[in-house]
Amino acid sequence: MQRFLAVLTFFGVMAGTTAVAAPFTYTNERFGTVCTFPDEIFTLRQPEPDNGDGQQWLTADGASLICSGILNIDDDTPKAFVSAERASKEPGYKITYSKTGKDWAVLSGIKGGNIFYERRLFGKDGVIRTVWIDYPPALKSKY
Repeated sequence: MQRFLAVLTFFGVMAGTTAVAAPFTYTNERFGTVCTFPDEIFTLRQPEPDNGDGQQWLTADGASLICSGILNIDDDTPKAFVSAERASKEPGYKITYSKTGKDWAVLSGIKGGNIFYERRLFGKDGVIRTVWIDYPPALKSKY
């Protein structure tokens, strides 16, 4: 169910794009995070990190997509995660939207001058699975 929600969420985010693109599904071997996205847009696959946490793709116009997972070693909850992010004093980081459910959290805002969207699924298996998208503000209508 968590994988389905991650895929469904991403397609919902990408529904506003004007490009017609074929879907690509990536599965992270270490954590089982699954992301489906238009690989005709996110064409520049970056090297996977040595720790196998996830994968990043870039676009020619400056957008980025990360599909990853981490171990929830602190037993973090969706509400605690959002609360900590809202309390962040990191320069250039501002949360403009947040929502939580029983096992998920969504954030959106500005980081480093880009708009970002983040969805985290808190698995019963002790893994937090994440989809992160960021893009320049000039591309807001596309992404």
